Amino acid sequence: MSWLSQLRTQGSFDLLTFRRNPAATFFTVVLPLIFLFLFTSIFGNEEINGVRVANFYVPGILALSIISATMVNMAITTTTRREQGVLKRVRGTPLRPWVFVGGQVLASLAIAVVMTVLVVLVGWLVFDVQLQSSGVPSLIISLIIGTAAFCALGLALTTIIPSVNAAPAFTNAIALPLYFVSDIFIITEDTPSFISTIGNLFPIKHLGQALTESFNPFIEGTPMPWGHWAVIIGWGVFGAAVTATRFRWTPWGT
Repeated sequence: MSWLSQLRTQGSFDLLTFRRNPAATFFTVVLPLIFLFLFTSIFGNEEINGVRVANFYVPGILALSIISATMVNMAITTTTRREQGVLKRVRGTPLRPWVFVGGQVLASLAIAVVMTVLVVLVGWLVFDVQLQSSGVPSLIISLIIGTAAFCALGLALTTIIPSVNAAPAFTNAIALPLYFVSDIFIITEDTPSFISTIGNLFPIKHLGQALTESFNPFIEGTPMPWGHWAVIIGWGVFGAAVTATRFRWTPWGT
C-alpha cells in the first residue's frame, strides 16, 4: 500500500473514531453553535452601517471551532491512545509515524472545514452574516494555517499531560482563559492593555483576528493578514519542534 493510501485510510479511521465519540462531537460541533446563539441573544445583532453585529461574532466562534477540532481534540485523543498503549502498538507496525500523525491532521482539517461551512451557513441563514467573496481566499488560508499550527500545538501538549483523566483538564485550563483574553468570547474596545498584551502573545487571538478580516466588509480588496499568519505559523513551528523532540509513544512513566 502506498503512503498516500495509508494516509487516506488513517484519516478515514480518525474521522470514524471522532464520529463515534459523543463527547468530542458535542464539544467540537454543537457547543460552538450554542455559544453563537447565546452571544447573539445576549449582546444583540443590531445593524450598524449596514452590517450585522454577528459579522464580528462568527469569526470568533469559527476560531473556537477550529481550535476544538485541532488542538483540543488532538491533545485529548493522542493522550488517550498513548496511555492505552495504542501508540506503542502502532510504533511497532510498518506504518510510518508521520503517516499516523498526518492522518490525524487530515481528519482535523476535514472537521474544521465542515465546521467552517456549518458556522458560516448558520450565521448567514439565522443572523444575516455576510461573507464577502473577496474574503474567501483569506478564510481558506487562515483555515489551513490554523489547522496545521494548532494540530502541532495539540501534539506538543501531550508531552506535559500525564494521564487520560488529566487531558481534558490540561487542555481546557490552557484554552479557556486564552479565549477570554483573545476576544473570542467578548469583543470590546475597553479591554485593559495588559489583557490585550497577553492575548497578543498567543496564537488564538491572531487566528480570531485573521478570520475577522475575512468577514469585515469595511476592508477593501482581498484581506491578507500576514502579521497574524506569521504569529500562528511561528507557534506552529514551536509546537512541531516540541513534538519532534519530546513526543512519547509509550505511556507516561514507562
